Amino acid sequence: MDIRPIFSTLRRHKTAAALIVIEIALACAIICNAIYLIDRRLDHMSRPSGTVEAEILRIQMPSIDETASVDRRAAVERDLAALRTLPGVRHVATVTQIPYGNSSSTSGVRLSPDQPNNTIVASGYLGSEDLLDTFGLKLVSGRRFNPDEFLDMADVESAGDSARVPAVIINSAMAERLFPGKDAVGQHIYSWGSAPIPIVGVVETLAMPTDNTGPGNATMLLPIRDASNGINYVIRTDPAQRRQVLDAAVATLKQIDPDRIAVNADLMSDLREKYYREDRAMAMLLVVVCIALLVVTALGIVGLASFWVQQRSKQIGIRRALGATRSQILRYFQVENFLLATIGIVLGMLLAYGLNQLLMSRYELGRLPLVYLPIGAVVLWLLGQVAVYWPARRAASVPPAVATRSI
Repeated sequence: MDIRPIFSTLRRHKTAAALIVIEIALACAIICNAIYLIDRRLDHMSRPSGTVEAEILRIQMPSIDETASVDRRAAVERDLAALRTLPGVRHVATVTQIPYGNSSSTSGVRLSPDQPNNTIVASGYLGSEDLLDTFGLKLVSGRRFNPDEFLDMADVESAGDSARVPAVIINSAMAERLFPGKDAVGQHIYSWGSAPIPIVGVVETLAMPTDNTGPGNATMLLPIRDASNGINYVIRTDPAQRRQVLDAAVATLKQIDPDRIAVNADLMSDLREKYYREDRAMAMLLVVVCIALLVVTALGIVGLASFWVQQRSKQIGIRRALGATRSQILRYFQVENFLLATIGIVLGMLLAYGLNQLLMSRYELGRLPLVYLPIGAVVLWLLGQVAVYWPARRAASVPPAVATRSI
């Protein structure tokens, strides 16, 4: 098809052509970045915790009187023993923090005792004997903790810098960062005190409690039993019995010590739901913005195309009188729209890149991957063809006698 008449026509209707190009360029810039942001949110929400989330529940029930003279270690053991007797409970343990708990404790990790700066920062889970099974973590290398390796937090704190933690299990992300390409089991790290801590195992995945403490997702399990007042009790049970077990566990702990309150009593799946609520809302908002923008862009193209067709009804009539078929008239407008959309998309890609640079400078946003640009281009090309189809079809259906009546 000869496109020179199309360019000639566009030069005579510069304003209408420029409006379509600008509209498509702005839509392309915004949609490319919006799709990128949506994809980042979805990727963020799909972050695996490494635990069997559908089987875990968490309870935090501190005593009201924190100053009471209580053997906390014995009290925790009494609570664990009582929880193990509940019907449906498979495993129960204590742990200082949990995934999606909205709080995180981290420690610097070094590879040598005289190293001035930390190699990485890792989030440490301090838990009792049954924590590995309660979380349902997958051990990919090494072994579990031995029973004689567990320490009480009070003993570790009283030892100060001379404390010797006998073992640590780390996640695979931390292992790869510390010892890339090597087996981490048997290596040593320095994190608690000045003594080396041997790595005895590696779990496939264990997410940080929150992802606001920096990149890396490095976590470690330490065989330290914390008996503080606000310790988390984590229980693993059958997914169908979680609600009943949760209610029974809270009632049992309340019966043991009436002076305690349930600060947190949640299913792990509910914690995840709450944790990503804002991300989900933002993703939905961006989807709505993209749809609204596409609708406005399509309506703009339809409106300008309809006006443009009406303005050129005589030209269409002459072409029809000279033998142009309906399909040729239809194809003429579609090619014309394709050329305008292409110019708009090229400008839109440049704008998308510029907008991404602006967002990178103002917010913690990564560089826009190039793959998002053709996605936006295809969407706008299709949108332009759909939007111009009905005005072009209406123009092609006008009889030559009607179109040239006023000539």
